[in-house]
Amino acid sequence: MARTFDASAPDFDARFRRFLREPRATGHDVAGIVGKILDEVEERGGEAVATHTAKFDELQIDPVTLTSDNVNLAELAAQCPDDLKQAIDFAHDRIAAYHRAQMPQDHSFTDEVGVELGWRWTSLDSVGVYVPGGRASYPSSVLMNVVPAKIAGVGRIVMVAPAPKGELSPAVAYAALHAGVDEYYPIGGAQAVAALAFGAGHLEPVDKIVGPGNAFVAEAKRQVFGRVGIDTIAGPSEILVIADETAHPDWVAADLLSQAEHDPSSQSILITVDESVGKAVDNSVDRQLKSLATAERAARSWSAHGAIVTARDLDQAAAVANIVAPEHAVLCVADPDALLPKIRHAGAVFLGHHTPEALGDYVTGSNHVLPTSRAARFSSGLGLADFMKRMSVQRATPAGFDALAPAALRLAEAERLPAHARSITIRTNAGGGHDG
Repeated sequence: MARTFDASAPDFDARFRRFLREPRATGHDVAGIVGKILDEVEERGGEAVATHTAKFDELQIDPVTLTSDNVNLAELAAQCPDDLKQAIDFAHDRIAAYHRAQMPQDHSFTDEVGVELGWRWTSLDSVGVYVPGGRASYPSSVLMNVVPAKIAGVGRIVMVAPAPKGELSPAVAYAALHAGVDEYYPIGGAQAVAALAFGAGHLEPVDKIVGPGNAFVAEAKRQVFGRVGIDTIAGPSEILVIADETAHPDWVAADLLSQAEHDPSSQSILITVDESVGKAVDNSVDRQLKSLATAERAARSWSAHGAIVTARDLDQAAAVANIVAPEHAVLCVADPDALLPKIRHAGAVFLGHHTPEALGDYVTGSNHVLPTSRAARFSSGLGLADFMKRMSVQRATPAGFDALAPAALRLAEAERLPAHARSITIRTNAGGGHDG
């Protein structure tokens, strides 16, 4: 049973914020373990990657090529069932259409003093995509990361996905080839992140690393950030549902369990304006757990990190949701469009009773790589711009230079940077006239 809160209680804010701060990560010394692996890969390259792959995945790989004769992407992709291929193709096309619409435009203008200003967008040269592997089958993770990178024009897309004992999901293999992965290496964990960041064997380093992983992968991305770019440091999955009296308790319970089943560290929160709905949802969760194949971890998640909050009205419900800033927010209310403007912090929002979060995971087209751990307060989900860079561009004519130079010179002097000042005065008439 999840914990219950009354949003109108005097001590609600303090109690609820303590609840949100409760740790949901592993208790291992993740940072220390990851740091050692990163150091070993940076020092020994492919040999270290091969050693750790043999240790953790029981797979022998060539330390130079970082490949294994037991893992062939094309052969695995051929084993993917036709109906699953069709579903992957369908999802691919919708994801591509959504992200193609995000393509930013270059822009330039000339201001009142004749200075030309603007910006240009350019794609990254290379991206590494981390995909959970082994028996886990997450072709959607492949699509959500590779498709926008391809549309952005990234020149080289490298996928890493562990293949324990040589096992990799045929669906993942098919999605990778269909989406346009250029290189694949059957490696995972912190050693794979290190190889992408530092290079190892034939694997040349990439400019940015994206994609979900466990706590060790997330920590590795944290530690290599700066050497390379990263998308986000993903935490456990989260869902928040706001429900009024029109919500179907069984539907809401299923939505909450859709994230609870990911991991015992996942978090599912219901905010309702009808206390009877909250009780009905809680009872439905208990019933549905009895027939759920992932019941063990879903039940642990619900009991340890789940919550049911009773709010006075939808305004208060939205205010509580903004405190949570969830990865996913589902508005199971009579008029979700009226509630939407009040939701300021969420990775993705799902409107109405017929838009379960699972649709967004797979086929609406929007990206399911989203901020977690309240990071939606200051960040967005993965999008096309994450695979591009914006460069500012400026040009001053002689007249434009004359208009800007006095203020720039005064600021350079105030900051005691004489070379800055000289680069301005040398272009004035007093310093020898304009160049060109």
